[in-house]
Amino acid sequence: MEDFENENEEEMEFQKEKKALVAKFIAFTIIIVIIASILSSEFTLYYYYKKNNIEKAEASENSEKNIDAIASTLKNFREAIDKYYIGEIDEQKMLDETIKGYINGLDDEYSEYMTEEEWNEFQANALGNYVGIGIYMSVDENGNVVVVSPIKGTPAEQAGLQSGDVIVNVNDENVLGMSSDLVSSKIKGEEGSKVKITVLRESEYLDFEVERKAIKVYHVETEMLENDIGYISLLTFDEGCAEELKAKYEEIKAKGAKKIILDLRNNTGGIVDEALEIADYILPKDSKVLITVDSDGNKETSVTKQDAIMNEELVVLVNEYSASASEILVGALKDHERAKIVGKNTYGKGVIQSVFLLTDGSALKLTINEYFTPNETKINKVGIKPDYEIDQNSETEEDEQLNKAIELLK
Repeated sequence: MEDFENENEEEMEFQKEKKALVAKFIAFTIIIVIIASILSSEFTLYYYYKKNNIEKAEASENSEKNIDAIASTLKNFREAIDKYYIGEIDEQKMLDETIKGYINGLDDEYSEYMTEEEWNEFQANALGNYVGIGIYMSVDENGNVVVVSPIKGTPAEQAGLQSGDVIVNVNDENVLGMSSDLVSSKIKGEEGSKVKITVLRESEYLDFEVERKAIKVYHVETEMLENDIGYISLLTFDEGCAEELKAKYEEIKAKGAKKIILDLRNNTGGIVDEALEIADYILPKDSKVLITVDSDGNKETSVTKQDAIMNEELVVLVNEYSASASEILVGALKDHERAKIVGKNTYGKGVIQSVFLLTDGSALKLTINEYFTPNETKINKVGIKPDYEIDQNSETEEDEQLNKAIELLK
């Protein structure tokens, strides 16, 4: 009898703990959803309901109803999980995926929720330091991640990965349709370990086993060409790239460069402020560089803040992977007729994201502005058309776009 009572007490205690855990999960989930709702309503909702206050009030009421419905649905799901699910439950992962799913519902390829670990990794990438294989990636028109270019001297280049390779599998897991950030997280890992990557190159599937190493990205490469032409390749707009470009420019100027080729091909962008700082070096003081428009239609114009230091004749190289901050700089130089643009139509990413840090170390990256060139030309989903459109012939090793730039400067 005593054993039976003890078992009952244990069972009752177990049920109490179970109910407490469920209540805690539901409460935490509701809080998270409400936080997401506040952020969403502040930064995205009014984009669609900005005509008058009545429409805003109606939108807010609809949003609250949606939040209540989500909370109720999650509560029902959790009850079913606790009653029937036979596997182990990772509470933190469920919470993270709940928030990710909510933000993914914006259907914006650039907005995302990042866990603390993912946010730290994102910052490391922006500083040009991480453990991986050394490739720049982008998303093609089919929504698949492609190799923009391998970084020189890295395991990816040594293994033979090439520009245009579509990444199909990572460690035998299909990654088609995944975001570039998610594919990147699967490729990265512990230094010295290896990752298996399957790519589609034209019509052939190729497998590569690549060792992960600490990657240090150097943003700028330079070279002196014939006819006193200085060649500057800017690989990314990561933190510090503007200062690095300035130093490299001064080096080749000291070597006798009288004309400049700025190569932004395969530069998928980065930090907007770095692009604005580089524009400061090239355009006269008080020149318009960028026009941004927020969700309420408010316009803000960015202008150069100092006198130009680069006054040489300039040609800029671009291609279909020149995106974001690259397009900000190219658009400004083209509109002010400061440079001739050579290559292919650019990618067409004309929106800006901002990061909102949460108290637990996680972050929300959200699209908050669309940007336009100084002449108010649209970039998003359109790109920038070069002055001289030149195709690269894949059957030869000749860099025809670079040759055209040299020709224009002779």
